[in-house]
Amino acid sequence: MTRCVAHLDMDAFYVSVELMRRPELRGKPVVVAGSGPRAVVTTASYEARKYGVFSAIPAARARRLCPEATFLVPDFEAYRATSRRVMERVRAQVETVEVMGLDEAYLDLTGLMSPRAAMRRLISEIRADTGLTASVGIGPNRLVAKVASDAEKPQGFVVLTREQACERFAEAQPRLLPGIGPKTAERLEALGIATIGRLAATPPEVLTERFGARMGLYLLARAHFEDDSPVSSERIAVSESRETTFPTDVADRAEQVAVLRRLTAQLCEGLAKNERRGRTIAIKVRLDDFTTVTRARTIPLATNDPAVVGDVACALLDEYAPKRPLRLLGVRMAAFEEDGAPAEDASQMTLAL
Repeated sequence: MTRCVAHLDMDAFYVSVELMRRPELRGKPVVVAGSGPRAVVTTASYEARKYGVFSAIPAARARRLCPEATFLVPDFEAYRATSRRVMERVRAQVETVEVMGLDEAYLDLTGLMSPRAAMRRLISEIRADTGLTASVGIGPNRLVAKVASDAEKPQGFVVLTREQACERFAEAQPRLLPGIGPKTAERLEALGIATIGRLAATPPEVLTERFGARMGLYLLARAHFEDDSPVSSERIAVSESRETTFPTDVADRAEQVAVLRRLTAQLCEGLAKNERRGRTIAIKVRLDDFTTVTRARTIPLATNDPAVVGDVACALLDEYAPKRPLRLLGVRMAAFEEDGAPAEDASQMTLAL
């Protein structure tokens, strides 16, 4: 049986929830963002996006780009409540649903007589129930469905085969593909690979020599829109983390260590509740000039002991010894014992992003 996957993505979800409560703002630029000095944009209405305001940019910059926008503080309780209504409606229609966040989900439509009609009914029911709109992508795998759902937002409804996806997005940049980030895209461009079509035509040996066997073949598969990952109702995080952005830059090492210990305690408390133990411990450091570095170390035995994790995290911080004040600090645990795969040796992994 041919697999059929849909990706459901709510349109400007947080803003849309706000507009249900503030209909007088419809058609105007609206930005949902925190109010602190280092707040970032959570999401923006499509009217605000015309001014260059997008998710994750600093709120201060968004105010400069679009001073006439209405800025609203996020109300995550309202967003979670609305998300539950949406996902309850989705699960009532489709058996296998993989929720990816408050505003998106993958649906396994394999075996349905008319998957297109089923999805059109579903988004109509969601709109009738919540007043919210969604975009849908349908394809033979998760990758095609995801890229298709983004292609014609808002209220898009795009159905593509793998071959059609290859043709339609051949001239798009590789960053369009989930799993290809800015650094990888830069490395591809340095090789003269600036489009998905060019990436798909690149000999495998060129990519494996530059990126390694595993990553090289992964990139090639992405460019061909090949993806055999199933839709699963149960999502198990491959890593868990805690991080904080400081209101003002922190240069004092004792204060940095204290924060790292506190984050570690929070992380390990959550791991212990779910009886999860990991072997790879990492820290994330963002300096005041926005340089971001991670350091990780893999230990022999899996643990969720805050003393053990904290000692390793603090040792990584001491070894890195940042010379500039910190803007952000975080700790992460990965390579969980239930993952069933050996952890990579990341004793001195460093990424400058």
